[in-house]
Amino acid sequence: MPHLIIEYTKNLEQDLNINDLLKAMHAELAKRTDIFPLGGIRVRAYPAENYIIADGQEEDAFIHAALKIGGGRSDAEKNDAGKALFAAMTKTCQAIYEQRYLGLSLEISEFTHGTYKKNNIHARFS
Repeated sequence: MPHLIIEYTKNLEQDLNINDLLKAMHAELAKRTDIFPLGGIRVRAYPAENYIIADGQEEDAFIHAALKIGGGRSDAEKNDAGKALFAAMTKTCQAIYEQRYLGLSLEISEFTHGTYKKNNIHARFS
């Protein structure tokens, strides 16, 4: 962990360079290796092919990011990371936001039980 999963409406694909968004948000997580080990960071995105937004009358769009993390980080650390990730999302999408109707959102979910994992990637960074 952490896993950052980005869902975006397919109608953004012509305007949004999704790799720029992934890189910007990954960079924010990678700045915080004291709380997010580099070998555990996963950032990915999926287009929503089918959706209806608001009244369904416009070419509305959304980008929603869900950060899933294990327990053990302070509220201040989670708040700092959330603000930084949302700022990176907002900055990367600003031009699109100014041209069309767009909803941006980010949530953080913390798992304290029920996660099982095995990862040998960490050894590369030890």
